[in-house]
Parts: sequence; structure tokens; C-alpha cells
Amino acid sequence: MSEPEPRPPAGDPYVATGTRVALRHLTYEDAAEFTAAARRSQDHHRPWLFPPLTPDDYAGYARRLIEDPARAGFLVCEGPAGRIAGYININNIVHGAFLSGAVGYGAFAHAAGRGLMGEGLRLLVEHAFARSGLGLHRLEANIQPGNTASLGLVRSVGFRLEGYSPDFLYIDGAWRDHERWAITREMTTRDRTVGPAGSRRQR
Repeated sequence: MSEPEPRPPAGDPYVATGTRVALRHLTYEDAAEFTAAARRSQDHHRPWLFPPLTPDDYAGYARRLIEDPARAGFLVCEGPAGRIAGYININNIVHGAFLSGAVGYGAFAHAAGRGLMGEGLRLLVEHAFARSGLGLHRLEANIQPGNTASLGLVRSVGFRLEGYSPDFLYIDGAWRDHERWAITREMTTRDRTVGPAGSRRQR
């Protein structure tokens, strides 16, 4: 059985575009390409990541990201054909005074080590913080201490280490310790005056 070809994007579906990659929302129609890439990437992902490998699993995964307002799912796409290089999700989105979300991501094996996810994560941060995007103030990434590639990725984008959480997430049959990394809008724009919904605090 041949692997599915990338689907050329219809019109301009991208929410952000960089030099080598562009960022767009995940869709139900991405199931075949996404799961084929995930199956080819199992050795690369384990033991850190467990993305959906079958269309049925993908359907539930996509439904949560598309229909839950506290989540947003994005794909990092490469080249004119828009081949999927990886994915970045924002979970636990909270508005109001918090304006925060938790980032999870993964590169597929064919894109690993090429700098594509670094560019994609930078685009995601810009989109998440933009008033025309998600309008958030803070993004957090929780990473297992042994996942050196993931730690290097967030560090390269400008996330700072904020703490250590023992037994934080249940992954691959056990509760795993995680480091907490985060980035705020001020760290990218240095504007400390803009509050939620465009309000301005006193200096």
C-alpha cells in the first residue's frame, strides 16, 4: 500500500508563513497523511510521544482539537506542496486574566534535525500572542528531563525554565517528571503595558 501524497493547500490556509515552513490548522482531512507519517516515525517518537497511528484514533484526536474551545491544533507544513513536517497543539487554553495555554508538539522523522520545527514553533508563538491570532499572554511547555531534543527546541525559541514537576504526566505506563518551560508576550515584544482585551495597566 503506497503512502498518501501531501495535499497541496487550497487557496491560502496558513495562519503564519516563514522561510521554509508555514502553519495551518489541523483538519479531519489530514488523517491519511498524518497517520502515515506517525507510523513511519514511531522509532523517532518513542518513548516521548504517542500521536494517533490509525484513522479511527486520529478522528478522536482531531475532534478534541477542533471542537474543544480550550484547545487548538496546528500543523507545520513544508514546501509548496505543504507536506506535514510536524504538529503543535495548544491545550488548556484559559482566557480572562490568565491568557495562557500549554504547548505540545512533535516532529515527524523526515523533518527531524532540519530546523523546521524551530521555525514552526516561532510562528506558533507569534500567532498565539498576536491580537489578530489567539491573543494569549503565556505559553508553557512541560518536557521530560531526558528529552534533550525537545528541551533544545524550546530553549532555541526563547522559553525559560520555570520549575520542575515530579510525577506530572502519565506517559507510557508511568507518572513522569517534567521540567516546566514558558514564554510570555513580554519576552518577545518587551511591552509590559498591555493587559487582557487591550486594557493598559498603570506603569
